[in-house]
Formats: sequence, C-alpha cells, structure tokens
Amino acid sequence: MSRILLFNKPYGVICQFSRDGMHPTLADYISLPDFYPAGRLDTDSEGLLLLTDDGKLQHLITDPRHKLSKTYWVQVEGVPDDTALGKLRKGVDLKDFVTLPADVQPMEEPGGLWPRNPPIRIRKEIPASWLKITIREGKNRQVRRMTAAVGLPTLRLIRYCIGEWALDGLAPGAWREETMARPG
Repeated sequence: MSRILLFNKPYGVICQFSRDGMHPTLADYISLPDFYPAGRLDTDSEGLLLLTDDGKLQHLITDPRHKLSKTYWVQVEGVPDDTALGKLRKGVDLKDFVTLPADVQPMEEPGGLWPRNPPIRIRKEIPASWLKITIREGKNRQVRRMTAAVGLPTLRLIRYCIGEWALDGLAPGAWREETMARPG
C-alpha cells in the first residue's frame, strides 16, 4: 500500500525538508521519514500539499501528462466581470505560454477560513472578491499570473483540492495520512 499525507501548508512555509535559515520548512511540521512532496506550493501560497513515500505515486501526481486537476480558492483585488472570467475560462496568454482553459466560478469567502498571518493588504477604495479556479496544469505561479493578466491581482491563494484529495477538516500546519493501492 502507498502512503500519502495531506498537509495544509501555512503561508510562509517552503516545500522542502532541508532548512534554509529564513523560512519554516516541512520538517517543522512533519517528522515521518521517507515522505517527499508530490509537487510544490509557493511560499506565499497556502493549502493542500501532498506528500508520499511512493515514487510511482509521486510521479503520477506530478506528471503533467496525467493532468490531475487542482482547485484553488483565490482572493483577488477587484470585482471580476464577464470579460475577465471569460478570458480565464478560455485560456490566458502569459507570454511564455497560453494556459489551458480553466473552470472559474465566483464564490463567497470560504466558511471557517483561518486568518492568514500576516494578513493580506486591504485597500478601502478597492473591493476584494473570491474565485474558485480549477486548472489541469501547474506551471510556476500560474494562477497568480493568470489573475494578474486579466486585471485581478491575487491577494490570497489557497489550494483546496488536488484530484480527489481535499483540505476538508485540516487546520493550517496539520496533516493526515491516507493509504491507497499502489499505482500500476
């Protein structure tokens, strides 16, 4: 059986076990041996990070050919209009590549959401909104770049799901272990 950890990565934590002297790392939260991240999440992003002790499973989760969906809760500066939503849904030209179409839905602030430390920057004259964005690729800072390209800079980014795995019930810094049949 493959073992997998679902970890709710707090803001400011880097996705590695080796210490860099500047940021908290996975080693500050997870002391189990032989687990490795299946993918990455930027230091300034929060939410679901998968770790596994199975190299084949790690490859299946991260290999772009499998196009495992990733769902993000994204707080943006401004109020999205139909034009901005349409561009995100169609695919955004980010100069070095054009994103695949995304599933994008406006949403209310997620219930039970933990406060971010440090808090996001709030501007009195510019409202903030929440979007639920699902993509099937995961290039460097892709969601942040997509929202910025359509005039909606990201203020807070939380990865909620990867494939069938979700954050449900995990507080920041907490993890739970699941087992599954080894990938074929």
